[in-house]
Amino acid sequence: MQINSYSALISAALSQPEPQRLLFVFAKAELPTGHTDKQKQQFEQGDGGTLNPVLCVDKLPDEVSAFHTLVDESLHTGISWDVAFVAALAGRGGQVPNSDEAAQPLRLMMNKINSGQITDFLAFSRQGEILNLLPG
Repeated sequence: MQINSYSALISAALSQPEPQRLLFVFAKAELPTGHTDKQKQQFEQGDGGTLNPVLCVDKLPDEVSAFHTLVDESLHTGISWDVAFVAALAGRGGQVPNSDEAAQPLRLMMNKINSGQITDFLAFSRQGEILNLLPG
């Protein structure tokens, strides 16, 4: 299944045979510790840097059917972010996973993002555009 927009993500989640809980990890783009002048210049031009998780949340697809809803909710935290990583957690036996069941997968997502393992996740900009990020 090709997911090329946030609305396609929501549609895909809602069409699965088992109910889904969406997992969101919000990350801030930052310069790496001990960066070079070249890295700083590239970062200032919107290229490079590191993505550090700053916030995470789990939601049902119906709770965040529009990307702006997610962004609006995040504004109430006061935490700035640049990229939203998304994964889904499938239920079993027709039961949607609860937030307690989402805690460990969210920690795993944060650990993977911290170590640059981002290929398992969809990534969206603050404007809701799907991103193709290259790990490195």
